[in-house]
Amino acid sequence: MKLGLAAIDALCERLGRPETRLASVLVGGTNGKGSTAVTLSAIAAAHGVRTGLYTSPHLIELTERIRIEEKDVTEEELEAALRRVFAAADRAPEIAATYFEATTAAALLLFADLRLDLAILEVGLGGRFDATNVAPAVLSAVTSIGLDHTRELGDTLSRIAREKAGIFRRGRPALVRAQAPEALESLLLAAREAGALWHDGAEEIDVRIGEVGLGGTRFTVTTPDRRIDLETPLPGAHQAWNTALALRAAELLPDPPLVLTPDSIAAAVRGVRWPGRLERFDVAGRPVLLDGCHNLEGAAALARFLADAGLEGRCLLVFGAMSDKDVEGISRLLFPLAAGVTLVQAPTSRAATVEDLARRAAPAPGGFGSRRTVAEALQDLLAREESAPIIVAGSLYLVGEARAWLLGGRRKTAGVGHP
Repeated sequence: MKLGLAAIDALCERLGRPETRLASVLVGGTNGKGSTAVTLSAIAAAHGVRTGLYTSPHLIELTERIRIEEKDVTEEELEAALRRVFAAADRAPEIAATYFEATTAAALLLFADLRLDLAILEVGLGGRFDATNVAPAVLSAVTSIGLDHTRELGDTLSRIAREKAGIFRRGRPALVRAQAPEALESLLLAAREAGALWHDGAEEIDVRIGEVGLGGTRFTVTTPDRRIDLETPLPGAHQAWNTALALRAAELLPDPPLVLTPDSIAAAVRGVRWPGRLERFDVAGRPVLLDGCHNLEGAAALARFLADAGLEGRCLLVFGAMSDKDVEGISRLLFPLAAGVTLVQAPTSRAATVEDLARRAAPAPGGFGSRRTVAEALQDLLAREESAPIIVAGSLYLVGEARAWLLGGRRKTAGVGHP
């Protein structure tokens, strides 16, 4: 990891400034930024806008990070773009680009070469020094502010908010949602300093939750422009808010503004595809949910979903986390809500070991089970003669491994369905 814009700026200069040939939207935030970005992309595409979407991280394949007109980029397209990026970086003087900087440059190249109407870029980390911030955005959105990546961004909500506000642009809309007053105040001050056009989501948007379940979320959104009933396949009240922010962002897009229609909005939201965020699989009639929550805010959203969906005390949790995450706080929120907890080590060197998880985690009903891998944990739980839903959570690395297993050998033998 290397925060700063020098390398990406130099890369873009050598590549002919692809970011300047695009209208782009930057979407940052501690949680919800990916869901908001993917929903905004779907809404724009449903109204005839040729969109590009750049998100991170991927769960299984690198091509997941880049979508062109709602389809993942092909391996051949991505390889061709990356070759051009590497060639530019290798010219003297050499540019020491990171993995994220290289993929960001490749995405910008692909979008610009195809002359797409709009590029929606999910900010990777923070905002001010994130590689995506090289783009001259026509709109910027911050979906939430929470305590995560504190070593890089600061140890208070106010400091983190200032970093994320680095994506605001003079004379352009800055759409924000921050529940903590200190974070909201910091965002507002930064917007004023940048000369951005301030839009507080909490003031401009009203969300009324109708029904939350394993199959998705029904809700009503009211904005200054419309009132509309919507249904997203993404479960949880937090996803209703992410959808509402995406809709409001679509309403605020300038040059030219979108002419939104109720039917197209509803169809776009119903068709949103965002793997690993309370994503549901059915294994021989047994629900398996994958959720990449990895911080306190994400864990609180998952806990609320379990309560809203009537799953408290009924689900079996498979849990793993990175060693630098708040295992203590996340487990306090989630473990009391599970009928059983199986600890596993995520497939990366940064992951906490099972022994470390057991030492740091809050007590779980009936204690902890453990398995070497998430595949072993799922095999064990699915073999039991019970119908309790299984939830894999705590890390996107863990979710990626679980998703690969569910889509791989398990599909061939156990009747895996993916709604």
